[in-house]
Amino acid sequence: MAPYAAPSPRAGFWAALDPAQRSALRAAGRPRQYPVKAPLVYQGDESDHVIIIERGWAKVTSATEDGHDVVLAVRGPGDLLAESAVLGGRTRSATVTALSPVRALVVPAARFTGFLDVHPDVWMLVTGTFVQRLDDSDRRLTAHMSRGGAQRLAALLTDLAELSAHHVPPAADGSIEIGPPLSQEELGSWMDASRETVARALNGLRRKGLIRTGWRKITVIDLPGLREFAKEPD
Repeated sequence: MAPYAAPSPRAGFWAALDPAQRSALRAAGRPRQYPVKAPLVYQGDESDHVIIIERGWAKVTSATEDGHDVVLAVRGPGDLLAESAVLGGRTRSATVTALSPVRALVVPAARFTGFLDVHPDVWMLVTGTFVQRLDDSDRRLTAHMSRGGAQRLAALLTDLAELSAHHVPPAADGSIEIGPPLSQEELGSWMDASRETVARALNGLRRKGLIRTGWRKITVIDLPGLREFAKEPD
């Protein structure tokens, strides 16, 4: 048997599993549908199951002391949710809410840990996913401290375009439609900026021919150009 080699965590937890592992998880879990704006998990809840998104997008938010929700991340097809709380025996650290209709597989905590005991090589994937998310969080924090609003938005859209390209191939002209349908308020919350800052930055990126926009829809026209712009001084 060939040695286990997990693909990039960005490709999604589900994509890294072999057919037998997927069958075992399907047998251990139950399918569930979530409409737009429905919570998949609540911050502070007990950790009694994990969720694997099969279709759709969700946002991860955390409530601040003054009651505001801050966007921390988005999750999409193939992503594993709530694994750190289950494996660490902690309450949920964030709320996850559907941005679009979501179809998911819900696996009780005991069955998920039993699955990992039977398939110990998947532990490496779970650990890699957790580490990748910490790295992404640290990288964005560094960007927030060192870049202006337009550059921070360009960096965020670059990441989202690369993530979306894992699930939907770019168009014939090379453009990439960003999958998660995020509003300007949600983008601003994620990058720690006002809605007005996001609106100005979007206008600037449109004028440069890097993106085009619609209602809750952003298409990256020039990904290399957007990536380079994100690196420029403010």
